[in-house]
Amino acid sequence: MLYRDRQAAIANTVVLVWTSASWLASFALMQAPPAALNLLGIVLCTHAMVLAAYLIHEAAHQTLFARALANRCAGELMSFIAGSAYASFERIRHMHIRHHVDRADVACFDLKDLLRRRPGLRKVLEWLEWLYVPATEILMHLQVIWRPVGVSSQRAYLPRATGMLAARLSLLVLLGLWSPKALILYFVAVLLLLHVLNFFDAFHHTFEQYFVAPDEAVPMRGRDRAYEQAHTYSNLISRRHAWLNLLTLNFGYHNAHHHRPQVPWYRLPALHRELYGDRDLCVMPLRELLYTWHRNRVRRVVEVDYGMPGSGPGRADRFVGAHAVSFLTVV
Repeated sequence: MLYRDRQAAIANTVVLVWTSASWLASFALMQAPPAALNLLGIVLCTHAMVLAAYLIHEAAHQTLFARALANRCAGELMSFIAGSAYASFERIRHMHIRHHVDRADVACFDLKDLLRRRPGLRKVLEWLEWLYVPATEILMHLQVIWRPVGVSSQRAYLPRATGMLAARLSLLVLLGLWSPKALILYFVAVLLLLHVLNFFDAFHHTFEQYFVAPDEAVPMRGRDRAYEQAHTYSNLISRRHAWLNLLTLNFGYHNAHHHRPQVPWYRLPALHRELYGDRDLCVMPLRELLYTWHRNRVRRVVEVDYGMPGSGPGRADRFVGAHAVSFLTVV
């Protein structure tokens, strides 16, 4: 049996086909002469890559298919579309499951330490972030490629990283030869993708952060289920129009997801209602998060303290948010 049930078969088939087909179709739109079609192509490409990223997350929790191998294959395909295939799906899955088990933000690369040692690099990143270039997230994706080259403990990952780099560069060259405009617009879509992923990742938790080897244990320090929920937040696109949250595959229902990680994306709204009803204590207003995301975009580059949301109107004002915590790049 490929799927767990009929609902999974319909929902997951639709979203997997839509993501793959819209990503491929977006390139035709981005090379077309009319500017309106180019704009549509950018939006379609960005959305397909966003969905691909969150489908990797679903595959990591084994919620797409009944068998682990099918989830792995889907995760690898979606990782290629999302541009995160320089690390294997199993590495991404392992570190993300640790995030749930340890109830912490665990990562293998300490970006803040690098920036403390390289003040020039820090200033470049801060300047680019001020210009709304997602430079920090770009650097986090690049480190997945360069660390296997320069760090001996990462050398086992070198064939995967270099092989995928060669394959993707070859495809980019072919894309540029076919349509230089489509190549440029694809990079625009990638920048938008990184902004979307960073915005949602930045405000999901106020967890402790640890920089570890993949299997290095961290102390729990009382991080029980109550701690997990108290330091987890849901950033919905809309509470009134729930269908809008499908744009991010219901990833904004983060408290419900952490309460029952095995629940698939299409059942999270119902689980959220079951757990929290009409209470909005864990839901951060989108407008407030957009404001603090904008206001703290430079500070967030080096800030260690995520900040702590308050209560009532303006409760997200002191929520600085996090950088470098994407499940795609913490490997």
